[in-house]
Amino acid sequence: MAKSLAEGELGWRQPPAAMGEAPAGMTRISREGATPVVAFVHSPGMDAVGGTQAAGLGQPTTDQAAQPVRHFRQVQPSDEGSDMDRRRRHASLHQRLWHSWRVQRLVGLLVAVVLPAGFQWGWGVWQQATSAQWVALGGAIAACLVAIMAVQHLSQLPGTRAYRLVIPALSVCYGVLWGGLELLGVAHEGSHLLLSYATGAIVFSAAYLFTEPHRRLHFAVVPHGRAGELSRHTTAEWHVLESPSLEGLHVDGVVADLRCGLSEPWQRFLSDCTLHRIPVYHASSTLETLTGRVSLQDNRMGNLQPDEGYEILKRFLDVVGVLLLLPLLLPIMAVTAVAIRLETPGPVFFTQPRMGLHFRPFTVFKFRSMYIDRQGNGFTQDGHDPRITRVGRVIRKYRIDELPQVFNVLKGDMSLIGPRPESLDLSTWYRDDVPFFHYRHVVRPGISGWAQVEQGYAAEVDGMNRKLEYDFYYIKHFSFWLDVLIVIRTLRTIFTGFGSR
Repeated sequence: MAKSLAEGELGWRQPPAAMGEAPAGMTRISREGATPVVAFVHSPGMDAVGGTQAAGLGQPTTDQAAQPVRHFRQVQPSDEGSDMDRRRRHASLHQRLWHSWRVQRLVGLLVAVVLPAGFQWGWGVWQQATSAQWVALGGAIAACLVAIMAVQHLSQLPGTRAYRLVIPALSVCYGVLWGGLELLGVAHEGSHLLLSYATGAIVFSAAYLFTEPHRRLHFAVVPHGRAGELSRHTTAEWHVLESPSLEGLHVDGVVADLRCGLSEPWQRFLSDCTLHRIPVYHASSTLETLTGRVSLQDNRMGNLQPDEGYEILKRFLDVVGVLLLLPLLLPIMAVTAVAIRLETPGPVFFTQPRMGLHFRPFTVFKFRSMYIDRQGNGFTQDGHDPRITRVGRVIRKYRIDELPQVFNVLKGDMSLIGPRPESLDLSTWYRDDVPFFHYRHVVRPGISGWAQVEQGYAAEVDGMNRKLEYDFYYIKHFSFWLDVLIVIRTLRTIFTGFGSR
């Protein structure tokens, strides 16, 4: 009936939902802790179901909306009895509870906050707790809850593992809590916060680690169109269907290329899957979720419209973040400036016109990392570039040369997170050779970005094509949690020097 192509671990990932409301004839089915999707449904009175739209592919253009979709015709679901409702994994009540985000949060609070309080202070503490104990309890509940939510959301993004996120999330949340209480001089039981943190770190990390195989996703694949490309990705288990049936399989969803011409039996099969709450995914959306890139072949200009509400919040977070970081960054910047002046003559800072938001040039600030009397290309050469100084190699490897750009952020030219701004020379070059390149300027450029942490530096056209796919993924899924993941991976980059030139 089917064959397994690859095994791997994908974790709890959520293919991105379409921007705006779902088109007519589509409905969103969500399963907490698993994979919310946009699935195709039979819609009486329609000549065609929106086959060119799926999770994360945006709204149809005017021309698309005016024309019936020829690839996915309206078909009646099967009239025959079927056991398809038993083909979905984790469909039983106890499995649904186990994968419910709300249940996970409740159990997490009991394990990491309530149980440590009972063992430490006695089970009667709830009737005679002091104000310091209540502060510790309330703070631990807030910190633990935020950390669990962060792990749940971040683990749905490409290339993440939940058990690796537990300790960083708990450390940040409990660290901010403890620092805030100390700064405000609020009396609290620090020993309970420490015990709660240690318990949560051990229990949550172990739970996510040992349940990882049970959360590996299993997909059935309709063997037509681009769906066959999924076999190259070993981050899930794929079962290629030989006939329109799930007999003998238990899957988390069905993946199909909804733009290719599917025969009526396959269309009826997808309709039956939807009616039995088995998610149906578009192959392009699935590839996008697995790779963290938006294929230039599937690009739609309507997708590149970032959330304006988050854009306002992001600007506020940028300014607050820079102001909070300046006391830490200024001493590092002062030492770097002295080292540059002692090694070579010339200015400490390097300025260069770069392309910014809405394709408007601005002047970027960086620490100078090259000799001032040596000419070269308009971009850094791969390998050994003789223009780079000894200090320059160090500050470029650990991204210290980018620190002056915090002042670009305060000016509003840049953001802390966003596509890296390119020089005017490179922008002119890419305009002729890289399709859709200018659409990356729909958001503010950033000091760090999704393409930077996933791919590193790229100047050649082929490398820029791949980088642009990462940039489009960031713009399409412009969100707080994606920014948080980029911050985490940027810190990894700083400590490892990944992708530097």
